[in-house]
Amino acid sequence: GGTACVVTGQPFDTAKVKMQTFPNMYRGIVDCFVKTYKQVGFRGFYKGTTPALVANIAENSVLFMCYGFCQQIVRRIVGVDRKTKLSDLQNAAAGSFASAFATLVLCPTELVKCRLQAMHEMQLSGKIIQGHNTVWSVVKGVIQKDGPLGFYRGLSSTLLREVPGYFFFFGGYELSRTFFASGRSKDELGPIPLLLSGGFGGSCLWIAVYPVDCVKSRIQVLSMAGKQAGFMGTFVTVVRTEGVLALYSGLKPTMIRAFLANGALFLAYEYSRKLMMKQMDSY
Repeated sequence: GGTACVVTGQPFDTAKVKMQTFPNMYRGIVDCFVKTYKQVGFRGFYKGTTPALVANIAENSVLFMCYGFCQQIVRRIVGVDRKTKLSDLQNAAAGSFASAFATLVLCPTELVKCRLQAMHEMQLSGKIIQGHNTVWSVVKGVIQKDGPLGFYRGLSSTLLREVPGYFFFFGGYELSRTFFASGRSKDELGPIPLLLSGGFGGSCLWIAVYPVDCVKSRIQVLSMAGKQAGFMGTFVTVVRTEGVLALYSGLKPTMIRAFLANGALFLAYEYSRKLMMKQMDSY
């Protein structure tokens, strides 16, 4: 599921991070794509793909594993049997709990991904003299400058994004599946309803938490050039100096990516889960 998400959405994610961190450099998504292609070539759209793959595979494997555990915790809290189907709202709450655990594996890999994606802009703006163009050079740079805890720059903003965001993510997904099922079992849904449900869930997540993600990207990228203010400090500085709309820079590529990538994520997740369950049943 995580692999399908990255392969589908990486170019749009790259545009998102560039536009969030350097909103004055680009007039829009088309301008960002054209300039990136001219400056770095097609490979520029897939900068940070390796850490993005690691991040998404790690995050989604932990997320969906913990989602199952958290569903059981929700069942205990509401006092129902282990096999009782949860409501869409209860599933949303379970997804929100699960995201807190996924954040711990996501934050370090996402920091490396964001820095690789915006490295060219950091050099152009003069914030750094020489950039690190490989995963290992970025990792080495973080360890040398900040130590292992440097990988957790932006942890609080990542948590602020993930916990409420995944409430809307799983809530939107389950609500959409309920709509398409129309009284049937959700497990009987075909690929198109699953794609649309995943896309709707992803769109709900990003609409709800986009300003928080913008602040997170800035903290993780700009901390390369020196000490960066925390979440509230960065948030207030952006609003004062650039206005509220700066917090929504890169929203368009994010929404395109959210629908495509999360549709692919849930389609791959549901079908791989069914395949694994069949294998287990055969034993």
